[in-house]
Amino acid sequence: MKTILQVEDDPNDVFLLKHAMKKVGVTNPTQIASDGQLAIDYLSGAGKFADREQFPLPGLVLLDLKLPYVMGLDVLRWIREQPNAAPVVIILTASAEEEDIATAYRLGANAFLTKPSEAGKLQEIVKAIKDFWLTHNTLPRQSVEQRAPAHSSRIDPGTMDYPDSRASCGDSHRMTSM
Repeated sequence: MKTILQVEDDPNDVFLLKHAMKKVGVTNPTQIASDGQLAIDYLSGAGKFADREQFPLPGLVLLDLKLPYVMGLDVLRWIREQPNAAPVVIILTASAEEEDIATAYRLGANAFLTKPSEAGKLQEIVKAIKDFWLTHNTLPRQSVEQRAPAHSSRIDPGTMDYPDSRASCGDSHRMTSM
């Protein structure tokens, strides 16, 4: 069963997605990274994330754009720069700005979904993700759960070339499991 990594800093959005997943029957194990740097650390197996039994590589990443420490587009760029990492990356964000959409696809996003304000609409989106990406989509034979990125490194968001790529927020880092 494919592990899902949700990269989301808003606990309300984490809760709402978890609830929608339960409603539509998504039973995949889900890990939560509350900021962009934690997502990179998780994906690269850095530090406490080296234990792939506890923190398996995901087959699906649900990635918000506006994140603390490292913005979502920078995380996406990092993922696509890794020679052996090929998870499905779905942008799931409140943004509907054309520039964000175009940049996400240019950087290799598999899909771009705008978070709805209604719980019923979120359930529809989660059902579509379940039906296509978790049920019908076929990953390469050597699945992402068996591969690790060739190298791990912390990135400096100041080196990225996107407008507003630096987040300003509190110092809390947390990683939870659904």
